Amino acid sequence: MDIVDQFSANYSDARGKFLAGCLGAGAQVTHYRNPVAGPDGEALFTDVARLGPAAAARVLLVISGTHGVEGFCGSGVQAGLLENTDAPTLPDGVALLLVHAINPYGFAWLRRVTEDNVDLNRNFLDHEAGGYPENPGYDQLADALVPEIWDEAARALAEQVIDEYGERHGLFALQAAISVGQYRHNQGLFFGGQAPTWSRRVMEQIVKAELGEARHVGLIDFHTGLGPYGYGEPICLHEPDQAAHKRARAWFGEDVTSPKGGSSSSPDVRGTLAEGLFNCVGHAQWTGIALEFGTKPIPDVINALRGDAWLHNHGEVKSAQGREIKATIRAAFYPDEADWKRKIWTRGADMVKRAYRGLISAS
Repeated sequence: MDIVDQFSANYSDARGKFLAGCLGAGAQVTHYRNPVAGPDGEALFTDVARLGPAAAARVLLVISGTHGVEGFCGSGVQAGLLENTDAPTLPDGVALLLVHAINPYGFAWLRRVTEDNVDLNRNFLDHEAGGYPENPGYDQLADALVPEIWDEAARALAEQVIDEYGERHGLFALQAAISVGQYRHNQGLFFGGQAPTWSRRVMEQIVKAELGEARHVGLIDFHTGLGPYGYGEPICLHEPDQAAHKRARAWFGEDVTSPKGGSSSSPDVRGTLAEGLFNCVGHAQWTGIALEFGTKPIPDVINALRGDAWLHNHGEVKSAQGREIKATIRAAFYPDEADWKRKIWTRGADMVKRAYRGLISAS
């Protein structure tokens, strides 16, 4: 099968290809049903496939759909790992754990967020402790980012406010204010939530069940929307002064970047899925990256998110305007083009191969 055919048109198509691949590969599969339905009333699931020894000490964990609509990318690679004849060979003694659509609501509804409008990659904080990170920049921009009206005149006024902030503070500060995460505006962008989401609870349940015997865990979490078109930036998920950071560069290459070190296209955010997993399975030695594939310029991506937030707060999803907004956000995170998909597979499969080599050599 041509690798392009492993990528899908929608969530249901992606799930079907993933499960077919699991069946063909003889994977052990577990299903977790999300509490809400998809846009056509369909049931939504996070599906987990495991290949390799049941009690493996070395495990590669590959995740798709942390940010819902970004799931097309990782799902295509996961399907390819199961079915494509050019997929890297799973080494003896190593297990492969594939978590498909950890945020199935966002995948199905073409949203970056979960069913409670939460950015899952900002949700892994200690919510009982309180004391959420402040984001005064977002507070200033909140009404402009998601205005009550989404017509040409209202958007022009809102964008003037956003542009003025960028002129005063700089474009990087503007990007950080918008996307680093916020915990106050529950209908806004990049909202980290004020309690653990369903997806977070399921993810923690998965790793506790599947990684109890693991001593070395590699992690690749697939994302889209930042960086040059089709390039997969390996973003290190560890502190720059940690041994794990050095190990990630040894495994995945010298082009590994660090948000905390200021070398990444991503800002340094709190409450990431990776942080939560490292804490949840603290007995294992983790080596992880987020693999971030570029799609469109950042302003286009942010505007797609703004339109989607307005739609779910104030609009009608099945209206003509709603369909237009959904097409825009899909294109912002999933360029439906063969060359982009081939880039994703080539880079993704190479990073999996590197992770296998790293796991074999881990001591």
